[in-house]
Amino acid sequence: MEALRQDDPRRIGPYALLARLRETASAVQYLAHGTPFGGSEPAGDGTEPAVVVTAARPGLAVLPAFRRRFQAEARTAALLAGDGERPGSDAPVDGTDGELPWTAAPYVPALTLADAIEVSGPLPEHTVRILGAGLAGSLSRVHATGAVLQGLAPRTVLLAEDGPRLTAFGPLGAAAAAEARPGGQLSVRLGYLTPEQVEGEEPGPASDLFVLGLLLAYAATGTTPLADGPAAEGAERIARTDPELGAVPEELRGLIARCLAKDPADRPDAGTVASELAPEGSTDLTRDGRLPERLVAAVREQSRQVRELSATGHMPESPAAEPAPEAAPGPAPDSAPTPTPAAESPVATDTGTAQLGNIARRVPTTDRATTQLSVPQELTGAPALPASPSPAQTPAPAVAPAPPLPSAPLPTPTASPASPASAVPPASPARPGVDRRGLFIGFAAGVAGLAVGGGGAFALASDDGATDDPEPAPSRSRAGVAGLPPRPRWVYRHPAAEPSPLTATLWNDRLLVLTGENGTTAVDLRTGRRLWTSPEAAKGHTVLPAGKDLCFVAAPAEFLWLSAKDGKVVHREAHAERVPGAPDLAVAGVVGASGPVVWFTGSHKVTVKAPPPKKGKKRGKDRQVVNSYLFAHDVVRRAQLWRTPVPTGRGPAAPTYRVIAVREDDVVVRQTPATLTPADIKAAKGKAVFRSFERKTGKQLWARAIGAVAPAGAATGDEQGLLYAAVGGGLQAFETPTGKPKWTLNGTSGTPYGTPVVSGTLLHISNLGQEVGAVERATGRLRWRRSTEAVPGTAAPAVTVSTTGRTLLASDVSQVTAFAAQDGRRLWKFQDIGAPEPDGPTVTAPYRVLATDGTAIVQRDRVFYAFPVA
Repeated sequence: MEALRQDDPRRIGPYALLARLRETASAVQYLAHGTPFGGSEPAGDGTEPAVVVTAARPGLAVLPAFRRRFQAEARTAALLAGDGERPGSDAPVDGTDGELPWTAAPYVPALTLADAIEVSGPLPEHTVRILGAGLAGSLSRVHATGAVLQGLAPRTVLLAEDGPRLTAFGPLGAAAAAEARPGGQLSVRLGYLTPEQVEGEEPGPASDLFVLGLLLAYAATGTTPLADGPAAEGAERIARTDPELGAVPEELRGLIARCLAKDPADRPDAGTVASELAPEGSTDLTRDGRLPERLVAAVREQSRQVRELSATGHMPESPAAEPAPEAAPGPAPDSAPTPTPAAESPVATDTGTAQLGNIARRVPTTDRATTQLSVPQELTGAPALPASPSPAQTPAPAVAPAPPLPSAPLPTPTASPASPASAVPPASPARPGVDRRGLFIGFAAGVAGLAVGGGGAFALASDDGATDDPEPAPSRSRAGVAGLPPRPRWVYRHPAAEPSPLTATLWNDRLLVLTGENGTTAVDLRTGRRLWTSPEAAKGHTVLPAGKDLCFVAAPAEFLWLSAKDGKVVHREAHAERVPGAPDLAVAGVVGASGPVVWFTGSHKVTVKAPPPKKGKKRGKDRQVVNSYLFAHDVVRRAQLWRTPVPTGRGPAAPTYRVIAVREDDVVVRQTPATLTPADIKAAKGKAVFRSFERKTGKQLWARAIGAVAPAGAATGDEQGLLYAAVGGGLQAFETPTGKPKWTLNGTSGTPYGTPVVSGTLLHISNLGQEVGAVERATGRLRWRRSTEAVPGTAAPAVTVSTTGRTLLASDVSQVTAFAAQDGRRLWKFQDIGAPEPDGPTVTAPYRVLATDGTAIVQRDRVFYAFPVA
């Protein structure tokens, strides 16, 4: 930290600036305080919360491409974090520099990995495992989008008391320099290379694993493999020399060696690294603390100094810190010169603890330690030198100021436009001394165009017709790379002018049928092309095949049969005509379906006449009661099979049932909690009541509670008469109708099981801890269990099994993860970036997966991806 300079603003937006933290190639970062709109509460001592404000450099902010990318990347980071705030820019109070894009994020006490090594030396194995598992989990989420991070470095990785963080989400975060070029172009000089980049190939997800291996070796030993030797031979060592890992703890050596394999195909995927470093999950690792005591003390001292500065407004003194060096009049030793106005200081090295993060109007919550963000790959201009271009990535929303310790700075620019452009020659690299923290930082290779730590350059141009927010795109990496989702066969985007679909259903493995407020739409499953829309079938809530040529749609007031060829209505049946003498019949909803039969509930009011009065007495009043029924309807024959009375639910109205199991002779249902009456709940003593109806006649066979299954507890059944249900923190199998327990799978308190899925001899499970697995149906023996590495949420992942039974897909609010169903091998993950439009709403809808022949349809709100699956 250093005091504000004369030309620094004193306020940016709602924030009062306190000190200058560091400079990057594209921005100046300030420690500030202030409570923006919707912001955080004051600290316990009454001071306003500390934040980090990042203001773009005026010399670069004049480029339209820079401004668009600055704002688009911050906006994308906010969308990926689930933050609904929109990015913005605000002018400094004096207004002398005009409007500058800026971002704000919470202050997080933390040390960079480089500074942590300076403070305490090599990290213990326990801490390295926590660090590696967290970074690998972050990489896994990035790779799930089809993107490549290219932002790992000792000064872009933070060690905080609550876990590791990333501060750079693209090559810009570890870049050596950024400068404006003629024609409105932005030239960025990259900061590191991997063996495939040395060979002139495009980096892929495996490139991130190579750098992760370097970082873990550095964390465990204090030195970086391949760093020793002449700088001019750096590229040759990366491409040809085997790393020396003798000082790495034996338990970690094999995994790190695999990460550093020369052939990208030989490196493990990020999910494998995370699971090997933390086989039982990161929670078990962190029980004994995340950081050594010496690092904890340093982080807390840093926090103390920031609190003192926030409270007094004066720079604190620290015996552990050396004065921050004043910026020299020339460029930083490890970066190319960045053109700036005379009033600006040249690029100085920074502590790497802050990066362009969440945007403007309020301080967002800090991101979780092992969950980070990513954006899809973008096109850049072809490189002028052999180093390959790199897609720009979005920075993380978490930032922290520099620790009060001497440190070598690392520029971390974050700017790129949204459009491809032709390349321009890179800036000539400087020749600083070799930094043992990493051969991918700060020295020149001496090979034509291949500067390890700074030689590869790409140019980004201003193009007013460019799209600011790139949409998710298939990875350009080779097919079959572990961790990457396969290339989608097609992507369908429902028109923005229409409301989001209400339901999505597969019709005869030929159509994807979407119901909506304005009609029903059919999409060709082979091509992803929209075939037809039927406005008459608006507000449909259920779709079923009605033979080979018709599509059945259940709407609030009627059932419709549509032609699968053109969507025209072929037949319709109004609910008012379904029960003679009941024109007010209200259908509560479809209960379930099997083959051509659909079950649904409905109710209508009837008037009960008062009994004749006794002699001398007045006649009583008539009263209205609600009669409810469960219906069975054959959608192919268009005929009602039966109607059976059922108890009326809350309202009073028809109860809403959900099918739990369909068997040869009966169907088992359970009433949803929202339609249970207080009397129902009291009579069942807080337990769920399951009902069995004969499929042929509709006769109720039995109704009873099963074990201690709650009304909202996850449950499903099979064709053999077993019921599988979540009970407390465990999963139990019961015989029906006796309710006799057959087996119990114990779980963890606070992470109840979700709805299991029956597939052959296995029962696929999930829980609130974002784990999925497989259990033998007959015995309850656990076959496997794996973490999806998703952010814990309010529900267990939804499980879908491919039609072959070979692939399990787990979907939640943040991603879709694919596993081999038999042994739990992680196959790939997918995550899109939400709404691509600058002014579009934040997408908070969970992912949903539909399985058809050889394809998994992944839905996120109005976007559908068709992925090939086994």
